[in-house]
Amino acid sequence: MSVIRCAGLGVRLGGREVLREVSLDLSARTIALIGDNGSGKSTLARVLAGLVRRTEGDLRVLGCDPDRDPAALRAKVALVLSNPDAQIMMPTVAEDVALSLRAARLPRRERDARVEAALARFGLDGLGDRPAQDLSGGQKQLLALCGAFVREPALVIADEPTAVLDGRNARRVADHLLADAGHALVLVTHDLALARRCESAVLIADGRVAASGASFDVVDAYEEALAC
Repeated sequence: MSVIRCAGLGVRLGGREVLREVSLDLSARTIALIGDNGSGKSTLARVLAGLVRRTEGDLRVLGCDPDRDPAALRAKVALVLSNPDAQIMMPTVAEDVALSLRAARLPRRERDARVEAALARFGLDGLGDRPAQDLSGGQKQLLALCGAFVREPALVIADEPTAVLDGRNARRVADHLLADAGHALVLVTHDLALARRCESAVLIADGRVAASGASFDVVDAYEEALAC
């Protein structure tokens, strides 16, 4: 099954055409979306996540139409943003991770076990009772990953997840996202070294697909264009 399949996808926001004639068929496990600021790549990510409705065209994400069956999409997809503060909703670290499991209605023992395992996986074990807002910036982004991965999503969509992090924490977050842990990844990034670590890449320019293919080829073409 394709991770993303779209044909003639277009999006208008505030009377402005942000995406137009986007057609893709991507089955790679890790996919980078790259391009200049304002190119439309973050809008595309939000369309894939079901946060923005398309204006025209056809779209399937893991076989789901985000507009027609948003509940099925939410069950499969998790979103990670560049600013973790925008995703922290609960007072303590453990409560914030547990919030992601509320819809699953798990028995308390199973829920607590999954939260504990997620915290350990992302190096936050022992911090469950700590106020979430007291964490460092890097720890907050790891907490955002906990909230995403504790749901065991089939697809993680990450929009500039390393943009505000120092080098060490950026590598930690990137390693977790790119690890083959049973999920696919769509990664919006300006970090071209990070984009090269993905299997495939899509270059968005002026709301259109300018290039799509193996990550090294697409990133090299983008760098050549930037150098002109």
